[in-house]
Amino acid sequence: MIARTAPMGWNSWNTFGSNINEELIRQMADVMVEKGYRDAGYEYLVIDDCWSLKQRDENGLLVADPEKFPHGMKAVADYVHSKGLKFGMYSCAGVRTCAGYPSSFDHEFVDAQTFADWGVDFLKYDFCNFPANGDCKMRYQTMSMALKATGREILFSACNWGREDPWHWMRSIGAHMYRSTGDIMDNFVSFTDIVKSQLPNFCDSGNFCFNDIDMLTVGMYGKGNVGIGSKCTDNEYKVQFALWCMLSAPLMMGGDLRSMNEFCEKLMLNKELLAINQDEEARPPYVVQLGDLNVENPNPKDGEFPWVVQEQTALTMIKHLSGGEFAIGLFNLSKSDAQISCIFADCGLPYTSGYGFEMTDVFTGEKLGVVRDYYCPVIPGHDCRVFRCKLVKC
Repeated sequence: MIARTAPMGWNSWNTFGSNINEELIRQMADVMVEKGYRDAGYEYLVIDDCWSLKQRDENGLLVADPEKFPHGMKAVADYVHSKGLKFGMYSCAGVRTCAGYPSSFDHEFVDAQTFADWGVDFLKYDFCNFPANGDCKMRYQTMSMALKATGREILFSACNWGREDPWHWMRSIGAHMYRSTGDIMDNFVSFTDIVKSQLPNFCDSGNFCFNDIDMLTVGMYGKGNVGIGSKCTDNEYKVQFALWCMLSAPLMMGGDLRSMNEFCEKLMLNKELLAINQDEEARPPYVVQLGDLNVENPNPKDGEFPWVVQEQTALTMIKHLSGGEFAIGLFNLSKSDAQISCIFADCGLPYTSGYGFEMTDVFTGEKLGVVRDYYCPVIPGHDCRVFRCKLVKC
């Protein structure tokens, strides 16, 4: 059964764009096994746009670029499968793909069967070059039907960029995950803005159909195909990964796994964070606060206050987990050190309840013991703390 919890894997686009080939995919499959990503749950290896020739063949079929993939896609899929991984590919609901290659517009059933014949297990279905008068919902419904008609179990990743509020209808057309925003860029503002825009919509995300807030940029450091803006720090990648895990969002890695540094590798293999993301109930978090912070103004001019207001930079969430446990995430989205509060009464646990939380830091393993009433740590700018918690009678 696919997508019972948020899908996990790797996609070629963020780092490599059009610079993909058979050898790269083989190397990435090898690394996913050797570095422990597969065993941690990252099971899909997905080739994005630019894999085909610019024209279909005389029978109207898609053809893999023989220079990039000399042995054909079936051979690539077989290699990926031999590593215990699942193989994913890309197409588009518009008249051409984002890079101008043949799409599946009006070829849904033919292309779905081609993908199935090749051994594809995952289809990312994009939205570029979509006709102005086209029926978005029906195009995604048609491809969903086409995939089902093949008889092969294929995860349907509907990437329509949030058009027509997909959180309201993607589950009904059979999608397993759906892009709810525009493309992510490898900078802190990009991914935090994406999260803020989708916090109200995650209640529609869950088992078998997940809100996809785009691929992870962890470990890219400004390189690759989406390296626009200032590159992220280690702590900023820590925030990104923790947010995705708290939201039970799909975890599709986008960096070059062959050269991933130790910090980012350990981060994306963090068993406690992955357990939160992959919790069997797949519940969205309850947002305790998304508030403003007064942070120090380092160089106030005459007449200016010694502090400035940074809006929507204090984020606190609590997430119900299976087995009666919880995850609490405290995020400082400002640039300065700040106290981020978690008042337990605001989480539904008033002092009069007689209960507190037994809290364990998922990054360090530090046990805080039983905490009652509130927890309000000072957190560095662009950093976070996440805890796994149990209710304890005080």
